Amino acid sequence: MARAMFEYTKTVLKKVSFDATLFCREVQKAIQRLLPYEIEELKVFIKSLIQQNPELNQCLIYLKP
Repeated sequence: MARAMFEYTKTVLKKVSFDATLFCREVQKAIQRLLPYEIEELKVFIKSLIQQNPELNQCLIYLKP
């Protein structure tokens, strides 16, 4: 079930990637819902989205190093 949440989160983030504010809000929600190892995978996914949409870079502050 948890894996389904991760896939759903990726889908939502792709759909809201046009707006940095919405994207940041969804990143915050994802961090609360996902398991620690999924958050690590999410970081990789978000970094690939940021390469396509540099304005999303501000949302990296929510992802702890």
